[in-house]
Amino acid sequence: MPTECLFREDSYLKRCDARVVVLTDQGGIVLDRTVFYATSGGQPGDTGVLITKDGARIPIETAIYTDGVKSEIAHVAAAGSPALKVGDVVSAEIDWDRRYARMRMHTALHLLSAALPYAVTGGSVGEAESRLDFDIPEAGLEKDDITAKVNAMIGGNAAVSSRWISDAELEANPGLVKTMSVKPPIGTGRVRLIEIAGLDLQPCGGTHVKNIAEIGAVRVTQIEKKGKQNRRVRLALV
Repeated sequence: MPTECLFREDSYLKRCDARVVVLTDQGGIVLDRTVFYATSGGQPGDTGVLITKDGARIPIETAIYTDGVKSEIAHVAAAGSPALKVGDVVSAEIDWDRRYARMRMHTALHLLSAALPYAVTGGSVGEAESRLDFDIPEAGLEKDDITAKVNAMIGGNAAVSSRWISDAELEANPGLVKTMSVKPPIGTGRVRLIEIAGLDLQPCGGTHVKNIAEIGAVRVTQIEKKGKQNRRVRLALV
């Protein structure tokens, strides 16, 4: 059953009321709507808690998609949590500090991909440090140069916005897709774009800040050689 993914329209929502609609065979809790981001695109699923009407608290360790088109989200409860049943109404609340750190880092990675205009072969979003892997031929990459480029972008205070395009529009504009390893999910009829005004535009289902000034200063901490043409660039919040 499709989940109403509130985080896609407003990454700053911290809680919502929801109803249990499915309990999966694996123990996942599917709600009719949620603020929990589900693991995808290198960004981990949110942690947090579901609170029942009688005040029982169910710690959520992560959220995952149950289907290939990323329409249904299951909340994974900690072992030994109170049981729920279909129809129960709960308040879903995310760990906001962890989510916001990931929002800042994920947006910073989009800037990193703009500073290094090469195909992306992988990536991972963390709270303090994240990484992107690039398909780059033998060439010198300087940590300080990349750091200066990304921080200069952040200093421009550009707005970050999202919009939707159809699957057909994406197929007609393949240059929008920077990632070689992970393709945007196609099948629901539309794809979400994230735009950093004047700097970057690409498909992304992740959570982002509204203005890149919120990222703060960043620093490239390491550049690793992972293959003949693969370079891993690690970026940290300062």
